[in-house]
Amino acid sequence: MIALWTRRMAFQRAVTLPSVIALIFLVSGCTMGPKYARPAVPEPPAYRGPDDQPVTSQSNGSLGDEQWSAVFREPELQALIRTALADNYDVRIAAERILEQQAQVKITRSQEFPQISAGGTGIGASLPNSIATETGTTGSFANPLSFGSLNLSAAWTPDFWGFYRKQTEEARDQLLAQVWAQRAVRLSLVQQVATTYIQLRALDQQLAVAKSTLEAREDSVKLTQTLADGGAAPLSDLRQAEELLYTATSQIPQIEQQIQQTENQMRLLLGQSPGPVAHTDDTALTPPPENVPTGVPSQLLERRPDIQQAEAQLKAANAQISVARAQFFPMLAISASAGVGGDSFSNLFDLSSRTIYGIGTLTQPIFTGGKLRGQLQLSEHQKEELVLTYQKTIQGAFRDVSNALIAAEKQRRSREEQQKLVEAAQDATRLARVRYQGGATSYLEVLTNDTSLFTAQLNLISAQQSEALTLVQLYAALGGGWSQ
Repeated sequence: MIALWTRRMAFQRAVTLPSVIALIFLVSGCTMGPKYARPAVPEPPAYRGPDDQPVTSQSNGSLGDEQWSAVFREPELQALIRTALADNYDVRIAAERILEQQAQVKITRSQEFPQISAGGTGIGASLPNSIATETGTTGSFANPLSFGSLNLSAAWTPDFWGFYRKQTEEARDQLLAQVWAQRAVRLSLVQQVATTYIQLRALDQQLAVAKSTLEAREDSVKLTQTLADGGAAPLSDLRQAEELLYTATSQIPQIEQQIQQTENQMRLLLGQSPGPVAHTDDTALTPPPENVPTGVPSQLLERRPDIQQAEAQLKAANAQISVARAQFFPMLAISASAGVGGDSFSNLFDLSSRTIYGIGTLTQPIFTGGKLRGQLQLSEHQKEELVLTYQKTIQGAFRDVSNALIAAEKQRRSREEQQKLVEAAQDATRLARVRYQGGATSYLEVLTNDTSLFTAQLNLISAQQSEALTLVQLYAALGGGWSQ
C-alpha cells in the first residue's frame, strides 16, 4: 500500500499544468488527412510533330518563355493587347474573384483563434416621489434608480485534429487556383486579341481583292457593251460580263459586314462599346518563322496556367479529406466570461461585484446515420475526380502543342500550293481575255476563268490567315503570354 501510494503521488507531481498544456498543443498539431503528392502523369520525351516527327528543343529555350510583345511585334496589335489586359471585363472579373477568395481565407482562418467580445448594460429610471419615499419592509428606493454592468467573454475551440487548419489550407489552395485562373484568362485574352486582329487584316485583304476585281469587271462590262452595240459580240456576252460584275458587287457588302462585326468583337475584348478599331498593318499575314523552339513537354506542367489551376484545385480537395476525417473525433469548446456591475458609476468597477465563470464542453459524434462516413467518401471521390481532371488537362496541353505544330507545317504547305493556284488562275484569265478579244473563244471561257481566279484569291488570303494563326495557337499552347 505504501509503495502504491508513493507511485500515485509521483504521478500527480509529474502531471502538472504546464505538462497538460504542452500535451494539448502537441495533440492539436495532429492532422488526420493524407499528405499531398503530385499524381504521376506519363510525359512524352518530345512533342508529336507533322508526319509523326518528334519535335523538341533545349529546355532553356521555348517560344512559351517569350513575352507577348516579343512575339507579336505589330504596333497596332501591341496597343490592342495592352488595352485589353487593362480593361477587359473577364480579366477584371477574375481579379475580383481573387480578392473575394482572399477575404474567404481570412474568414476561414479566423476560426483557429479565440473569439473575444465585450459588452455592457445600463438601466436608469426616475421614480415618482410618492414611490421613492415610501418605506416598507425593504426600505426606500434611490432616486433616480440606476444599474450598470460591463462584461468580457471569450470562446475557443482547440484545433486538436487540424479541422480548422485544413479548412484554411483548402481556402488558400482555392485562392491559388483563382490566381492561376486569372492568368489563364490573360493567356486566352492575348490569343483572342491576336486572332481577331489577324481576322480583321485577312478581311481587309479580301475586301481589297473584291474591289480590285470589281474595277476590272466594270472595265470588262464597258468593253463588252461597246462590242455588243457594234454587233461584234452577242448580247449573251454582255449578260455574262454583268454576271461577273454583280458577283463582285454582292461580295463587297458581305465582307464589309464581317469587318464591322469583327471590330465590335474586338471592342468587347477591349472592354469598350461597339466601334471601329485600327487595323492597317501590312505584316499581319506574314508567314511565321519555321522551326520555332518549343522546349520539352515537362515544362508545360509549370508554365501552363490551366494545369497549375487544376493542381491547386486538387490540393484543395486533398485538404478537404482531412476536414472530413477530423469530424469523426471529439471537439472541445472552451468559453469564459467575466464582468463587473454596480448601481452607480463610482462603484461600477468595484472588484467585490465581479463575476467570473468558465465552461468547457466535449462533443463526440456517436451516431449520425452515416453522414460523416458519407462526407468522407464524397471528399475522397471528389479528389479522385480532380486527379483525373488534372491528368486530362496535362494530356490536353500535349495535344494542343502537337496540333499547333502539325498545323504550322501543313498550313504552310497549303498556302504555298494555293499561291501556285492563284498564279495559274491569273495566267489562265489573262489568256482567256486575249483569246476573247481576238475572237478565238466565247466570253464563257473568260467568265469561268475569272470566277476561278476570284475564288482562288480569296482562298489564298484565308490560307495566309490560317498560317499566321498557327503562331498564335502554338504560343498559347506553350503557355506564353500571361506573365507580362
